Amino acid sequence: MTTFVDRVELHVAAGSGGHGCASVHREKFKPLGGPDGGNGGRGGDVILVVDQSVTTLLDYHHSPHRKATNGAPGAGDNRSGKDGQDLVLPVPDGTVVLDKQGNVLADLVGQGTTFVASQGGRGGLGNAALASARRKAPGFALLGEPGDEGEIVLELKTVADVALVGYPSAGKSSLISVLSAAKPKIADYPFTTLVPNLGVVTAGSTVYTIADVPGLIPGASQGKGLGLEFLRHVERCSVLVHVLDTATLESDRDPVSDLDIIEAELREYGAGLENRPRVVVLNKIDVPDGQDLADLVRPDLEARGYRVFEVSAVAHKGLKELSFALAEVVAAARAAKPKEEATRIVIRPKAVDDAGFTVKLGDDGIYRVRGEKPERWVRQTDFNNDEAVGYLADRLNRLGVEEELMKAGARTGDGVAIGPEDNAVVFDWEPTVMAGAEMLGRRGEDHRLEAPRPAAQRRRERDAERDEAEQAYDDFEPF
Repeated sequence: MTTFVDRVELHVAAGSGGHGCASVHREKFKPLGGPDGGNGGRGGDVILVVDQSVTTLLDYHHSPHRKATNGAPGAGDNRSGKDGQDLVLPVPDGTVVLDKQGNVLADLVGQGTTFVASQGGRGGLGNAALASARRKAPGFALLGEPGDEGEIVLELKTVADVALVGYPSAGKSSLISVLSAAKPKIADYPFTTLVPNLGVVTAGSTVYTIADVPGLIPGASQGKGLGLEFLRHVERCSVLVHVLDTATLESDRDPVSDLDIIEAELREYGAGLENRPRVVVLNKIDVPDGQDLADLVRPDLEARGYRVFEVSAVAHKGLKELSFALAEVVAAARAAKPKEEATRIVIRPKAVDDAGFTVKLGDDGIYRVRGEKPERWVRQTDFNNDEAVGYLADRLNRLGVEEELMKAGARTGDGVAIGPEDNAVVFDWEPTVMAGAEMLGRRGEDHRLEAPRPAAQRRRERDAERDEAEQAYDDFEPF
């Protein structure tokens, strides 16, 4: 049964925002008390957070679909809907978040580090929030936005100071078990270790972590053996320790050739491993002929510039010297790291000529409008409500969409699409003299809520509006 998983594909879906409410306050002797529809609640986010008590991605392997809760809809009497609850997903320290194309979205290192994997949708405004001096009684509300959803990939890269690398059965698990309190599985057959093991070592005033990486074989960088599954676990380590078997029973192997093969695999894998400090450990010197072979190959290894230590994990020989030497190398590696600068706030002001949207003519002859605001407004519009559609038209016109369409050469009846190609709202464009609410002055108004005016005044205002609209229509040349 699988107990360790270090790579999963996860489908995350944030909660959708609640719809706004269109309501009119009513009570005895006050049948039309004005709009009182509340706003919808925000949808919950999907958040990844580093939890050092979690060591595997196994839970997400078994349950790869995760969804946050939706926001509640608004209600009358100015009652706003409840926000959706955020879904917090604990992940191990060292988890890398990627998209389906392999692009890194986040590198989560350190307890409590968070990343919003999927953003919840905004709640729709109720008609009370949409009311204004010109629109005293809106008969519509905005819909809640759908939450983001998609596929992400989680990869675990072990966070440790020292990585033990070498052939299967070289004694890496035995070594970590005597250097630290870790208790990995130990047996006399290859590939006993199937998961990385972590241990904490204290040497004087230095405390460091050590990882036992499953055994490597020729071709590991191309995926042979446990190959690529576990080479990623040495990427973060500051020091690489080659554990070489001086008591191997295979006639075609010896410590020097083992070292050359593992080094070739590390170079092939890349990820900057060729520049990490190296230490060589000749293990199993307690076995007959093990000490003799160690004495034979040690001068050759030292001539290559390696620091060499002869140890026996079983007999506990040479362990103290090795642990303090590793502490020294780790301390030097930590000191060589550049100090992290204080967080800098980068301000990127919007360009003065940035309209917030773009208009382009597609190959299919449809004018495509893309931009955060127009796409959000379309998602929040109830197209079954004519007043809501008119409100959308007014907003798009004020943003300058109609003007840009005319500049791009759009004519009456041309197709216009707002949104991504696979989920766009398409309509036939009808240019207007001005925004509907600006010209008519009546959308969303209810004269029963206004103080009565003299008939002559109302007549003069009506005549002035008609003359202004007719003059504007005569002067307008759309083509």
